[in-house]
Amino acid sequence: MQTLWFNTGTLCNIACENCYIESSPDNDRLSYLSLDEVNEFLDELQRDSWPTEEIGITGGEPFLNPHILPIMQACLKRGYRLLVLTNAMRPMLRPRIQARLLDLAKQYPTMLTLRVSIDHFKPKIHEQERGAGSWRPMLRGLQWLQHNGLVYHVAGRTRWGESEAALRQGYQQLFNELGLNINAQDSQALVLFPEIDPAAEVPEITTACWGILDVDPNNMMCASSRMIVKHKHACAPAVMACTLLAYDEQFNLGATLAQANRCVSLNHASCATFCVLGGGSCSG
Repeated sequence: MQTLWFNTGTLCNIACENCYIESSPDNDRLSYLSLDEVNEFLDELQRDSWPTEEIGITGGEPFLNPHILPIMQACLKRGYRLLVLTNAMRPMLRPRIQARLLDLAKQYPTMLTLRVSIDHFKPKIHEQERGAGSWRPMLRGLQWLQHNGLVYHVAGRTRWGESEAALRQGYQQLFNELGLNINAQDSQALVLFPEIDPAAEVPEITTACWGILDVDPNNMMCASSRMIVKHKHACAPAVMACTLLAYDEQFNLGATLAQANRCVSLNHASCATFCVLGGGSCSG
């Protein structure tokens, strides 16, 4: 396991048109994780000598979780690289959050990365997904990160049908106009996520597909990562196979990392569209 993800809760300050896990101001199907709950899994990583190098934090909007700063500190203090996914809007720009982010970036200058969602390089298309009025607040957060020297990446979407080359060219023009130090040709600095349509018919994936498609099963997210969630009303967190399948009980692998150390069958539509055919990976 290279990456361990924590979903710190599905509540978000905005409701996107097609959020991968339906985060919104009303969706609390995943409760806020606490520092103690996160520490239990960090303890297990180290006790059992897992070869994990990176911790990912996602939501919802992670900066709404009241425990987010101690959680980030705990991950970084143990020596893990930390990737935090954010929309870079008001929750991230609260003065208390800003001050602690600057402090963490100073303490761990090469270990903390924030990934900001910019669904499209054109404001009108971005706001089709994120909602009217969402562009400028996101830019304020992005420019604050740039101005203060924090390490950040960008995540975009491919749902509007442009080629990857056209998307990267468009993003690079935006980055240049804003004075942002991002190389849009770098697939880590700009991650482009494939689309998921729950209503679409998708081909089933069999083991024969690896050879037919020339795809390596070891490159699938569930081959090298797990995600910790706390379902609403649950007594304790659970280990899910994937960052995208937070609610499907067939991908609930147990209460510990040891229990979750087993094979995953790719029998969900998103396995085909996002990972196998789409080539997507939340770790970039």
